[in-house]
Amino acid sequence: MSEKISREAALALLKKYNSEEFHLLHALTVEGVMRWYANDLGFAGEADYWASIGLLHDVDFEKFPEQHCQKAPELLREIGADDAMIRSICSHGYGLCSDIKPELLMEKVLFAADELTGLIGAAALMRPSRSVQDMELKSLKKKYKDKKFAAGCSREVIAQGAELLGWELDTLMDKTLAAMRSCETEVAAELESIK
Repeated sequence: MSEKISREAALALLKKYNSEEFHLLHALTVEGVMRWYANDLGFAGEADYWASIGLLHDVDFEKFPEQHCQKAPELLREIGADDAMIRSICSHGYGLCSDIKPELLMEKVLFAADELTGLIGAAALMRPSRSVQDMELKSLKKKYKDKKFAAGCSREVIAQGAELLGWELDTLMDKTLAAMRSCETEVAAELESIK
């Protein structure tokens, strides 16, 4: 496990290379989702580490989209990220922009939940509440099946992620919904404070 990188250092690096609200929101959401998963799956002692992986997983995407997961190691070394942390972050691009296969449970969770958080976030914006708090699994499944909805969120990657974890797709969706409910309020408040 990577020597502890403070959240302040991780957030400062994220903000150095990301300024668009959409990217900041996604990073903060995946951070909260990864923290929830660490606690849910019995890794509470590593929750900060899982969260920092989530926060920084797309650190290079806004400024270097053509080099996504290729530029990340260089940027992550600015804050002293070790090879293990860099490997975990780059594994979320497996099959798309990285040949590093997710092997650790945490890497598989990141791979599976990353695209799904985007789909859930888009579905939440269509609701009168504009929130995940009152979203039900059946409503999410309907959006998932509609290929035109949030077309940029790869259903193939989400399904592949569930398979990597050995979970039913419903289980992945249900858990990720719960994870997003757990952090939605804090993410919105933090996004306002750093914009």
